Amino acid sequence: MAYSALVRMMIKSKSSIRGIILLYFPFTFIFYIFKNRLCCFAQPVLSQIAVSFKKHTENRSFFTKSIVCIGIYFCHMLLVTVSKMCYTGVQTKSSAERIRIMAKRVDLLQGNIMTTLVQLALPIMGTALIQMAYNLVDMVWIGKLGSGAVAAVGTAGLLMWLSNGFTVLSRMGGQVHTAQKLGAGDPEEAGKYAQNAIQMGALLSIGYSAVMLIACRPLIGFFRLNDPAVVESAVQYLSIVSLGILASFLNQMFTALITTTGNSRTPFYFMTIGLVFNIVLDPVLIFGLGPIPSMKAAGAAWATTIAQWLVSILFLLYIRRDDHLFCYVRLFGKMDKECCVSIVKLGLPSALQNCIFPLISMVIARQVASFGDAAVAVQKVGSQIESVSWMISDGFSVAINSFVAQNYGAHNFSRAGRGYRAAMISMTVWGIFCSLLLILCGGWLFQLFITEPDVVPMGISYLTILGFSQIFMCWEGVNTGAYCGFGKTLPPSIVGIVFTAARIPAALILSSTSLGLDGIWWSLSISSVCKGTLLTLLFWRFLRHKLKEAPESLSQVTI
Repeated sequence: MAYSALVRMMIKSKSSIRGIILLYFPFTFIFYIFKNRLCCFAQPVLSQIAVSFKKHTENRSFFTKSIVCIGIYFCHMLLVTVSKMCYTGVQTKSSAERIRIMAKRVDLLQGNIMTTLVQLALPIMGTALIQMAYNLVDMVWIGKLGSGAVAAVGTAGLLMWLSNGFTVLSRMGGQVHTAQKLGAGDPEEAGKYAQNAIQMGALLSIGYSAVMLIACRPLIGFFRLNDPAVVESAVQYLSIVSLGILASFLNQMFTALITTTGNSRTPFYFMTIGLVFNIVLDPVLIFGLGPIPSMKAAGAAWATTIAQWLVSILFLLYIRRDDHLFCYVRLFGKMDKECCVSIVKLGLPSALQNCIFPLISMVIARQVASFGDAAVAVQKVGSQIESVSWMISDGFSVAINSFVAQNYGAHNFSRAGRGYRAAMISMTVWGIFCSLLLILCGGWLFQLFITEPDVVPMGISYLTILGFSQIFMCWEGVNTGAYCGFGKTLPPSIVGIVFTAARIPAALILSSTSLGLDGIWWSLSISSVCKGTLLTLLFWRFLRHKLKEAPESLSQVTI
């Protein structure tokens, strides 16, 4: 009742939209997380907030007030729902009730395979989209500042992308080992691997963050951006987001480890909360509000960093109450040498691939920059749009990774093979959809971010060319996840490194022809086609070999 009264009072008082966003949303979240402690003085606080809104009235049209009302209500209900979930999960004292409400895990070892995969994959894909949405939201608001600001944020984003390689070193090894031990019925050993993976990831993130903070200017200088203002903006953005690298690492680690238990909903809930706060903070910090100055690109960096740390806090609250895996995890316990070595052996190939990929992308970005800052902006915006495809594929890759790893640990090879077939069918359909979307609707999608007349045709060309490779990109994700689930991280890494590296000479050759800038885009598309095709053939051969122990299942996993 108090919240409803507050909403009505804010609208009647013609309150500032920015003021509503700034004050109302954070209070809603805090109230529900600490409900029991705040209820005794919630009413006075609400009244005080309402009074403050009356002091900052602005004349608004009926239409504007209606939109504000709808927006407030929608975001209010979203935050209330998610916050109640968080609150229930961290406050319920009964272990059985906690598991039922907060951690509805999917049994990966039994039940209908397609149903199981969908139940596990949908929240993972939602989480992946939310992670992508952080960058998309930034790009939407930054795009209003012009292509120069977009180029600055996109350039700095490449260096942040590089950090994912270090995350994968501990995340991939920890995730696979944890899932296999859970499948084998040994949660204590699974917790041991999870603990060491988290600790290793935290140490790597701190080291990477320190390097970014110290050497941000020469790192940005590598790209040879033409405009000094763009360079300065990129340096500023990189310095700020570096403060959130540890939070980003922890969020990825917790997401992967919680998913291995069959619970992919909790990471989705927490990432949703983080996205909401990022959406709220972006316009406030980018364009300014009252005493808060306009920070432009730096504001987007602060919004993302704050949201990432909020999500990390939620994960830490959750794992304190988990009784399935994290009850065996001691975050500040002694690291186990054997576990660390095993994690590194399994995660190193994937880590090298994920480190080399952004390095190659940086070289490509340097080639793109030779065509001007507008070309850089096109690539950054275009890659964000395209990421809808590969983020979904990556999410399904995580799902099939956990599914295969648990069934492999339980020696159920036949079920692992049938799960792979189901994943391939699903991602083939998704890849076809994404290809058609980029090819047919590329212009409309690109203009959501940049509307400059001389830039839009370049963006349409990018999306059309990359559209032809989407189905193969999806195949690459599924086969990589399946390979890793079996503990074989080397084959997909070799294929990925070789063909991604081939983009550099291909881009040089093709861009020197009449294709020009489009030649670079074709080098990206062709490499994805090669990777997806080759990985599919290689894994099918590997799977036939694995299923020799269960020859009767071969007909069930035919591609």
